[in-house]
Amino acid sequence: MENKAIARTLRLLSQLMELHNHNPFKIKSVANAAFKVDKLPFPIREKSLEEIAQIDGLGKSISAKVWELLQTGSMEELKQILNDTPEGIVEMLSIKGIGSKKIYVIWKDLNIESVGELYYACNENRLIEAKGFGLKTQEEIRKVIEFKMAAHGKFLYAQAEPLVNKIFEDLSVWLNQFPGEPLLGIAGDYRRCLEIVEEIDFVLGAEGPDVILAAIGSFEPLVFESFNDNVLIALTPFGLRIKLYLVKRNDFYINWFKLTGNTDHVNQVLAKAGEGYYENEEAIYAKAGLAFVAPELREGLGEVELAKNGSLPTLVEYSDLKGTLHNHSAWSDGVNTLEEMALYCRDHLQLEYLGMCDHSKSAFYANGLNEQRIYAQHKEIDALNARMAPFKIFKGIESDILYDGALDYSDEILKTFDFVVASVHSILKMTEEKATSRLITAIENPYTTILGHPTGRLLLSRTGYPVDFKKVIDACAANGVVIEINANPLRLDLDWRWHRYALEKGVLLSINPDAHRTEGFHDMRYGILTARKGGLQAKQCLNAFSLDDITTFFKDRLAKL
Repeated sequence: MENKAIARTLRLLSQLMELHNHNPFKIKSVANAAFKVDKLPFPIREKSLEEIAQIDGLGKSISAKVWELLQTGSMEELKQILNDTPEGIVEMLSIKGIGSKKIYVIWKDLNIESVGELYYACNENRLIEAKGFGLKTQEEIRKVIEFKMAAHGKFLYAQAEPLVNKIFEDLSVWLNQFPGEPLLGIAGDYRRCLEIVEEIDFVLGAEGPDVILAAIGSFEPLVFESFNDNVLIALTPFGLRIKLYLVKRNDFYINWFKLTGNTDHVNQVLAKAGEGYYENEEAIYAKAGLAFVAPELREGLGEVELAKNGSLPTLVEYSDLKGTLHNHSAWSDGVNTLEEMALYCRDHLQLEYLGMCDHSKSAFYANGLNEQRIYAQHKEIDALNARMAPFKIFKGIESDILYDGALDYSDEILKTFDFVVASVHSILKMTEEKATSRLITAIENPYTTILGHPTGRLLLSRTGYPVDFKKVIDACAANGVVIEINANPLRLDLDWRWHRYALEKGVLLSINPDAHRTEGFHDMRYGILTARKGGLQAKQCLNAFSLDDITTFFKDRLAKL
């Protein structure tokens, strides 16, 4: 074992000891030994135990640990302390800008146990109020985590979006120098609005593709290199791979179509339409005897049959949304006041209503509301509603689903809300049987209106707890519970692959931003994209209901209690 590997092991041990509040003198000794070993001018593996003990800064105790490491490849004390430390906490130690003391606060005070949860907390502005943190530190941590994500070659749709838009705009301007009005389109997984993308496909149709190929070196800031015949590849500074397909202008739309849909969809349509010249994508579907299929639906999941029968859904649009449900204010862990959130919805977004769902009391790390603070918040909502009418703030709560499936308050408190979003936030390590049972118990609670982020997943960083989706959706159908499409780009949960089953069962879905500041309301757009992939129509979306309709919906549910 090399000196640097030994030094890293000792350094990790000292960091973990600090996390677990071990003797400060012992922590300092191990950290100092790590530094000494790293700087040794000779390989320590060639020394005997007695010789190692003579090295300055090691001594009898630490030299024994080094010897154990050299002989067995492991260290018993380190193994024991690792067993007591969540894997995600250990991973955080590699993040630049936060040491053991800050990680201790993250773990113990904020109840965060993974890098994914930490990234989510940065996006919710939860770190700025924690001891030893501030806005600058929070932003530095967020950027480092994004860099680590990018190193794996996968990107959230929302992360890729500004880069893609800029490249499309720059390419469009650059193409103006060429005759014949070249055509440019975005294709692939990105055009189908998949939640995670690994590369971005552009299709460029020109009268002379060879002319474009010869001139591409003048396009900045990307450096394109030849991948194969008429396919160029480039890497953005952020690590996102770009593919540019060069085709003749007359072949643009057939290639754009083929490079957009997945293989099953493309093959099914081309079997009916055939190759050839098409003036647009609509003409391809018309030739195949099909209704036009929106790019989001081109997944080979029965949409071609629906297009043949003329029964494709009329997909929900952003303009269909009349309000926003499941949002947080400064009453719990939000940034903006309740009034600021309401005014932004009314004046900037032109919405009819806001659902305020601050955290419940068990979410102590998020400043959850106890019974007295609920009463105070409801008084503020009443006052704001009197001033802001006809705009309305609905009294909601994001109630933690406790380990046994119960909600976080007594029925006497729950009945004071217009609606309740029930979500799991703690003890996420569960078997499928336990997770499913826990959710169904909460769903069967008569006060549960909406099931929040059903699997608790954080894309690219934390898989959700395993659930039997059919059983959970069936329970929602049986109990008239709405299922959330959490629109935060890190969640997009319920996954679009289960939307159709839920809709077939008659379950309403709600596109909820889970906003913790005014800017967070705009995440509803990402919820719309994933809802469209799932085939959601406006009439099946709770927050596409008008103010009158959703008021009636909430009142009717409460009347049945």
